[in-house]
Amino acid sequence: MSLRIKKDDMVVVISGKSKGERGRVLRVLPETEKVIVEGVNKVKRHTRPTPKNREGGIIEKEAALHVSKVMLLDTKSDKPTRVKIGTDKDGTKVRIAVKTGTVLDG
Repeated sequence: MSLRIKKDDMVVVISGKSKGERGRVLRVLPETEKVIVEGVNKVKRHTRPTPKNREGGIIEKEAALHVSKVMLLDTKSDKPTRVKIGTDKDGTKVRIAVKTGTVLDG
């Protein structure tokens, strides 16, 4: 399945404990249909000391969110929007914001 959200997109969380938070997509995991968003869905990981990490301790990092819980942020209206796939003047595929009709790629 092709996802309509890509790396470095600005998204808004629409459900769950982080509802309403905004962030930039750090990673997209298409095999599990999940995304990792910067500063959203933080979890604490207890790590033991290793040669790489001498101290160990509790590390706070972002956990993955399902794609259905985030919506792409429209840069024109600064509101969340659905995305549709259309064609550009050149005939190339582009992502288009449903609310405003603006082209999100390029």
